[in-house]
Amino acid sequence: MELPLGNISADVLKNWCQPYGIDAAVLRLDRLHPEVSGNKWFKLQGYLTAARASGKRTLLTFGGAWSNHLLATAAAGAALGLRTAAVVRGEAPSLPSPTLQDAAALGMRLFFSSRAAYRNKELPPEVWKELDPNETLVIPEGGYGPDGASGAARILDHGELDKYTHILSAVGTGTTLAGLAQAAGPGQRVIGISVLRDPSAPDAVRALLPEERYGLVEMRHTFHFGGYARHTPELLGFMNGWYRDTGIPSDFVYTGKLFYAADALVRDGHFAPGSRLLLIHSGGLQGNRSLPPGTLIF
Repeated sequence: MELPLGNISADVLKNWCQPYGIDAAVLRLDRLHPEVSGNKWFKLQGYLTAARASGKRTLLTFGGAWSNHLLATAAAGAALGLRTAAVVRGEAPSLPSPTLQDAAALGMRLFFSSRAAYRNKELPPEVWKELDPNETLVIPEGGYGPDGASGAARILDHGELDKYTHILSAVGTGTTLAGLAQAAGPGQRVIGISVLRDPSAPDAVRALLPEERYGLVEMRHTFHFGGYARHTPELLGFMNGWYRDTGIPSDFVYTGKLFYAADALVRDGHFAPGSRLLLIHSGGLQGNRSLPPGTLIF
């Protein structure tokens, strides 16, 4: 599967942080593909390579009803001629989300699991009745793991890395942040904005990095707006204002919180004058479809 990597650009942010003596750009991974969105393509690369090398014909992964990762896996599998399946967190709804409908239309087989069973990593019994374990490659939720992190490290191949002092990214599973820390250059800081209330994100990132690389990482935990996929009127209002000012759309799960945090940190004097920031736009805009129509202006 070939994607137009040339669409990725680092868009300079004007009239935002320059009064503080700071320059910034957004690495626009959201332009990569509408379904294999942003960082998801990079995180999947190692797993797709492993599937082809081992002759696996099916990809099995995990996620929620609005998961960017599920949709990306379904689209990548369909393009490569691989079967895909997913264990979805929560009981089967009477009307699946547009994300799940899109994944199913791409051929993904959906197995629903109660939240308790999902949390305990209990597979629905029908999974291995329908799938052959010998032909199935299991991809952890969000692509978490060494393969996902090494793929995410390639993100910085597209951002003229040596121009920046700080790299900022939203953090879910921690896979992308670990990859960015793997690829960061000398003296650069990698700042993760956690979108979870769960305090285990630093441990997940640390597990994917040698200690000297983890030393480059700074985690921020106060910008989750209530937890994963939660939002407030303040966050949604900021996202609309950010779009008016920059022309860059965001999603309320990841990038809206990233941009909000970056704005707050700049205004609070967290970055010294002369700092140069690279904000990673990880895509995921399809998740905004869960909001009432008209909530966002883009």
